Amino acid sequence: MTLLCQSRVAQLSDPQAFLWATGIEDTFITARWPQTGRSLDEYELTGHYERWHEDLGLIGELGVPAARYGLPWHRIQPAPDRWDWDFADRAIDRLLGFGVEPIVDLVHYGLPPWLDGAYLHPDFAHRMAEYAACTASRFRGRVFAYTPLNEPRITAWYCGRLGWWPPHRHGWKGFVAVMLAACRGIVETVHALRAVDSEILIAHVDATDLYSTSLPRFAAEQAHRQELVFLALDLVSGRIDSGHPLRDWVLRHGGTEPVLAWFSEHAVDLPLVGINLYPMFTAKVARETAVGRLRWRMPYAGPELIEQLGRMYWERYHAPLFIAETASVGSVARRRAWLADSVKAVRRLREAGIPLIGYTWWPLFALVTWAYRQGTHPPAHYLRQMGLWNLDSNLARVRTPLVGDYQALVRGRAAAVGDRAATAAVHS
Repeated sequence: MTLLCQSRVAQLSDPQAFLWATGIEDTFITARWPQTGRSLDEYELTGHYERWHEDLGLIGELGVPAARYGLPWHRIQPAPDRWDWDFADRAIDRLLGFGVEPIVDLVHYGLPPWLDGAYLHPDFAHRMAEYAACTASRFRGRVFAYTPLNEPRITAWYCGRLGWWPPHRHGWKGFVAVMLAACRGIVETVHALRAVDSEILIAHVDATDLYSTSLPRFAAEQAHRQELVFLALDLVSGRIDSGHPLRDWVLRHGGTEPVLAWFSEHAVDLPLVGINLYPMFTAKVARETAVGRLRWRMPYAGPELIEQLGRMYWERYHAPLFIAETASVGSVARRRAWLADSVKAVRRLREAGIPLIGYTWWPLFALVTWAYRQGTHPPAHYLRQMGLWNLDSNLARVRTPLVGDYQALVRGRAAAVGDRAATAAVHS
């Protein structure tokens, strides 16, 4: 019987339940960088399109009950009036054949190139919801969990603030424009999915950061940056009201009262909140440059990162949480240490009564860093070993001792993370 459907959120929130998962990095940026002519399709760069059968077999070997798995929208719908489900059908069937429930990642940064203007295309939200509804209809009764759009804040940053990805906007106004458009797409997609199957579980997933400073002059900026971490979830759940600390900031940077009113009127629930965190990226500590400017450095963080963030999300949303992505980078020893330490942190949170109900080691195998698109070296130069399996220069999957470690955790179900304290009141 499937765990991942809307009516069984309470089952996942049972003190003895725990969902171990993994996933394959699935960033899809179809637009080519002008200076290099390169796009960024992780499935292509890591050979997953050719090795999908083997790769999904590795997921089956782990014994995990679930896997976050991205569908390449740009290949499924290569033109507005054309659909090609061959790859998606084969991949979903293979996962289900292993008893692995897909948490389908519908949008992971990139969009089909025919959506000119990307997130700022006037029909983006409608097209995203249409794609979601077609996917849900095709896999109705077999797939019960979907992430509408992975990491909306990072999407807004790279697409709207830095301008590296379409629609290539710059500055905070660009960030707000992309954020509002992406979040509208999320809301319309949630409604479209539920219209197909009311049992579908929506797993909202965003990257998280933990900002800190010991410098009083930067305290206001630190607090502002921390609020931005929650902006996407606050938007889609209709929380940007007159007392929200970011409301005036959003309005100053291109948002409008009617747009914010739309989010309030069409707010969606948060049945499951996924947080993506990494010890080498997620902690942001303020430092002052020689000329007195603020810079954010990223020191390698300890497992207390998980406890701090878990408490923050629980206190803000009172929704069941799961770690939707985590891993360390570098040597196998360093990755094994993060696995052990992070699982202990999860246990401490659960013992404190916080419903952290799942853990995802992401990625399953190494990824190609985003610098590839703007770089000139061959793909192997950009491999980042973060997985349970390594990739060698020929993209062969190389098993590491992490595989056995993770299999033991999966077999033990909730043994390593303990029962959640019975005092927590889970809102579902």
